Amino acid sequence: MKRSSTVARGGVVRGGAVRRVVLAAVSVALVAGCTAQAAGTGSGAAGPSGSASAQPSASESASASPSASESASASPDASPTDDGKAPSSSPAFPTPEPSGSASDGAPASPVLMKDGDENEQVRELQARLRQLKHFDRAPTGFYGSMTARSVKSFQKKQGLTGTGSVDETTWQRLLGASRKPTADELKPSTTNALDTPAPACMTGRVLCISKESRTLAWMIDGKVVSSMDVRFGSENTPTREGTFSVGWKAREWTSTIYHTPMPYAMFFSGGQAVHYSSDFAARGYAGASHGCVNVRDRAKLAVLFDQVKVGDKVVVHW
Repeated sequence: MKRSSTVARGGVVRGGAVRRVVLAAVSVALVAGCTAQAAGTGSGAAGPSGSASAQPSASESASASPSASESASASPDASPTDDGKAPSSSPAFPTPEPSGSASDGAPASPVLMKDGDENEQVRELQARLRQLKHFDRAPTGFYGSMTARSVKSFQKKQGLTGTGSVDETTWQRLLGASRKPTADELKPSTTNALDTPAPACMTGRVLCISKESRTLAWMIDGKVVSSMDVRFGSENTPTREGTFSVGWKAREWTSTIYHTPMPYAMFFSGGQAVHYSSDFAARGYAGASHGCVNVRDRAKLAVLFDQVKVGDKVVVHW
């Protein structure tokens, strides 16, 4: 028997050649299919049919979303990060673990305070933590990294999950373990102990500022009227030392060099002044000024601002 043949464009292709062409085509199809599978769901990757899949429109996404029953029957391993990509955003501190799991129907304990908050409840939180030796500075009312570490320390001691944020369970435990803070505990005169005043501070009306104790004492004729914590310039922009006087004052002022607010500014040496610093209130001594004397207690500085007169002495010493 003669072998069958196929005529294509005037040429003769024998049966063996046909089989080789078919097998080659099948091999190419199989390879293309493996490549598409390995590519997964990345942008521009080939879909199950081997063609590139375009991103769906908003309306298409809505219509393609699975129903609640379909989601429930989906694989438990599926998650938004199965493709190895990090989530688009994450909080600075994780929210507390729910007080019960979804299986027992217990509701999650709500977050009351967290990193970035600033209010009087945060100030009370800090004062109560300070009573229990978990917070080692004066309350500022700002919830930053130092407060988060203190909360986490308290949570671990109480056998709670150390999240660093305050949920209802943590707050109730803290209320039970501490007492209501006094006015002085909420807004103490200073965190740091006052230094021995320099001799130049002992006469007249003086803003006596110690770099050693990082404090400012408002003194009249050798007696301390009020005091507060202060922060100074960095090594590159140091606060000048010596005896000066208040040249001028500004209740509201913005730096013409750094374009940052300087409320209750009392200038004593060129552009250097005593003024309130929101950065100092938030970060404490982790930062520094550009040479000014920063105060973090706005309310106390506001009272001092009204008492100090142009011409009053300013002494900056070690």
